Amino acid sequence: MGTGVYSISFTFSLFIFSISLVCTTVYTFSPIDHYLVNCGSSATETLDPDHRVFTGDDSGFLISTRSTHLLKAESHLDSSSPLYQTARAFNRPAHYAFPISDRGTHHLVRLHFHPRFTNGCCNCFEVEFHVVANGFLLLNNFRVPKGDGLPTIKEFVIPDDLGKLDIMFIPSENSKFGFVNAIEVISAPKDLIADVARYVDSGKVEWIHGLLRNGFETVHRVNVGGFKVTPFNDSLWRTWVTDDKYLQVRDGSEKIHFGGRIHYQIGGASREVGPDNVYNTARIIKSSDDSIPNANITLAFEVEKGYRYMVRMHFCDIASVSSGMIYFNVYVNGNLAYENLDLSYVTNRLLASPFYADFVVDGGGLGNLVVSVGPSNTSLPHAVDGLVNGIEVWKMNNSMGSFGEEVSAEYVWRSWRRGHTGFLIPLAAAVFLLLTASVFMLRTKNGYVGWSRLPVDVSETNLKFTNQF
Repeated sequence: MGTGVYSISFTFSLFIFSISLVCTTVYTFSPIDHYLVNCGSSATETLDPDHRVFTGDDSGFLISTRSTHLLKAESHLDSSSPLYQTARAFNRPAHYAFPISDRGTHHLVRLHFHPRFTNGCCNCFEVEFHVVANGFLLLNNFRVPKGDGLPTIKEFVIPDDLGKLDIMFIPSENSKFGFVNAIEVISAPKDLIADVARYVDSGKVEWIHGLLRNGFETVHRVNVGGFKVTPFNDSLWRTWVTDDKYLQVRDGSEKIHFGGRIHYQIGGASREVGPDNVYNTARIIKSSDDSIPNANITLAFEVEKGYRYMVRMHFCDIASVSSGMIYFNVYVNGNLAYENLDLSYVTNRLLASPFYADFVVDGGGLGNLVVSVGPSNTSLPHAVDGLVNGIEVWKMNNSMGSFGEEVSAEYVWRSWRRGHTGFLIPLAAAVFLLLTASVFMLRTKNGYVGWSRLPVDVSETNLKFTNQF
């Protein structure tokens, strides 16, 4: 009897596990526009380490190859991804065009750079170039950092209403050369970018609208309290790093892990906004007695001065024993951005249900963006008094539509054309003079004269007659 019960129980458990595995496997995000390009490769398909299929850039996306050439990595230079075995190099503007079916939505644009090429080109760490996409200046005088030898991936989220997405790589005047290893263009889910956020500045908090008109550059993406999340485990193929290098104060908080199911709700955060692996871990502040801890969870992020930034904070109550017991404050750059945040209220009193809040802040002259959560006046003893699961920091484009300095995409393009037009005009003039001299010498040699002096004895009547023709 006991053996039978055990067998039935085991079979039922295995069935439940299989169902949950199927549900997890079946659910995948299917973007309407999904272009993955392995630049410089002539292979029909290339499989990257995350099992995504990239096509070669001779499949029609590259408009012209007249000014470009291929680069291949030396065989002794190892790489974890076949995407970085080839690249497309250019000494004139290189233009990629992607047809867009999902119009009116933001699109993810990822650019891959890995300067591992030593054959037939200059030092790829020293080249500078610009990148323009649909009127946005994504990169200005960009130079790949040497860093730790890992690939550099630049990620942007830009709006599109044109029915196509044009990406142009323009070499700068300093190096006259550039390259790119791979390009991703993916239509973003509708709820990735919200049109409204809280604007936080000098103790003032107000709603700001119209964010859908902006473009965004990913600067930081952190899985707070958890492990690194790779693109293979993220439905939008993102990377979430650990909080080790950002955490300011380690005392007073603890990491937790949740093994249950994350409850996504309509109107809340979806799996595309944040994956399970972000919401099932967190860093918390918790009181174990009648007193409320005097501590905050604080993380600091290095940012470029002079831009606005959108900070997205991810919350999911995986620590409370029941709803209605968690209240805390959120601070951005020392300003109270959200007072007495009640996760039970915003998630309809459902535990383990994700929620995110967006805050817009001016980078100004700080160069550092500090985010904190901690107990509020309504926090309860013997409860969780602060929690955060993930943080994203996005740079917003400036008034010039640029993510790099106070210049526009049009200015960069015109500057390049002006610099090269100045060289072409004297060259064309020299060619014209040479051709003229050659024709004249040839006609003289054959007894023909192209012009002669007007005779002085031509009558006025004959002169008028001649001028009619």
